[in-house]
Parts: sequence; structure tokens; C-alpha cells
Amino acid sequence: MSTTYSKKEKLKSKKLIDQLFTKGQSVSAFPLRLVYLETNLDDNIIAKTGVSVSKRNFKTAVDRNRIKRLLRESYRKNKAVYFNNLSTQHAFMILYIGKDKPTLTQIETKMTFLFEKFSNKISEK
Repeated sequence: MSTTYSKKEKLKSKKLIDQLFTKGQSVSAFPLRLVYLETNLDDNIIAKTGVSVSKRNFKTAVDRNRIKRLLRESYRKNKAVYFNNLSTQHAFMILYIGKDKPTLTQIETKMTFLFEKFSNKISEK
């Protein structure tokens, strides 16, 4: 798996997002939460991922977009390490549930912890 985050890997389907939040499971590492669902995707891609930041906690679009940019960058850097061993296709949504503006290093450390928790939970099955 390469360290890019192409258009094919982005979660954009409203139908799949609704299904993700109704049937999906979650793992948390404050201030991040990962909602995931094992699914069959049309593309030849292991995972489709989306990011979200609450408008309730961050009123200005500038702050929300900055945090989303940090989340996508951290995901892009770490996905190859954790998702190369996935045998099935998954849909992911990474949510930022904190109330403070994070830095890139804070997001990266929490993202690695979150992916480790996800890997452990998947390997238990």
C-alpha cells in the first residue's frame, strides 16, 4: 500500500456512510474515534476513509478544515504500516471529538495508538 490518499480511497458514498454509522463498530483513543465496517467495495482498494470534525466544537470553518487536513495527513503517513495486513475491505470514518486545537505531533501519536487498537480488535475475531 502506497503512502498516498487518492480519490478512490476517499469515503464519499452517502449510502455507505449511513451504513457505517448504523452497523459499524468503533474504537477510541481520545481525542480520536474510528468507526469501521467490513464491507465489499467495487474498487480494488483495501480501505475507504473519511474524516469529520464537529461543528459544535469548532465554530469556524478555518479551524475545522485545519484539523481535517491534519487528520488526513496523519492517516496518509500511517496507513501503510497498519492496513497492509488487512485481508478484507473496510470503510473507515475518523472523527475528531476533542475540544482543543491539536498539533500534528499530537494527532500522529493518537492516530498510531488508534490504529494499534483497531489492529488488536480485528485480530481477536
